Amino acid sequence: MTQADDQISEATEQTNTQKTVIITGGNAGIGKESAIAIAEMGARVIFTSRDAKRGAEALAEVKERSGSKKVELLSLDLASLSSIRSFANEVANTTDRIDVLLNNAGLLQTSRSVTVDGFETTFGVNHLGHFLLTDLLRQMLTKTAAEFGGARVVVVASNAHKFARNGIDFDDLDRVKSYSAMGVYGESKLANILFANELAKKFADTGITANSLHPGYVASRFGRDGDTGRLDWAVALGAKLFAISPKKGAETSVFVATGESTATQTGGYYEKSRLKKPAPQALDAGAAKRLWEVSTELVDR
Repeated sequence: MTQADDQISEATEQTNTQKTVIITGGNAGIGKESAIAIAEMGARVIFTSRDAKRGAEALAEVKERSGSKKVELLSLDLASLSSIRSFANEVANTTDRIDVLLNNAGLLQTSRSVTVDGFETTFGVNHLGHFLLTDLLRQMLTKTAAEFGGARVVVVASNAHKFARNGIDFDDLDRVKSYSAMGVYGESKLANILFANELAKKFADTGITANSLHPGYVASRFGRDGDTGRLDWAVALGAKLFAISPKKGAETSVFVATGESTATQTGGYYEKSRLKKPAPQALDAGAAKRLWEVSTELVDR
């Protein structure tokens, strides 16, 4: 390594040590692996968990494996608008910058249920929760971008968005008329991409980028937390036979959240750390705009 390389490496390390990265759902799976990888780079990492015990266990593991003491755990339940607002307030009181918001948390359920606020749970957690969270942290992201030369919002979506072939059913967002586990999950992942695309437009010329990604078929906690009901055994078996490891699955999240080439790219969809073209319904600008308007009304009601 040359002296110039040493200087670049040192400058990059110094820059990373000043950054703050927030990761939702960092107590397991790709969220935890993302937290470890980013903490290893020197950034301050704040990850969330809705389960205190699992969160505490993950915090100890992330610190040990990353060798970093700059890792923190905060409570967040994306199924509760009140919890999201409390979390945003706590972040505002404990940090003065957000360089990366990694919207990672998500779930899959076979049976329909509703959140404490009355939203269908999959849509409520996977999309609406992150929609509100991002909006509440928008001022801090804007401030960071202005003062430190940029900020990023990264949304973990999925190729499961292709299951929503007809787009988002705006007439039945609560899935009262019909419920299909993969159909609803697919729509929530489609919503993730549409949200990131619209966010990229909203953030234009602010220095904040917004991108979404497919992590791959990952052996996560799906099928082990009871979210998938009677399909637990099938999901678990599929993961055992075909899924990649959470560490491998986190690579694209980490790439989009920290890579130099993704610092200015916005409105993109990534798979295996490369730009990919999602399904046509994920590129529907009209649907993205409508989703934004509907989501705003829902979280403000």
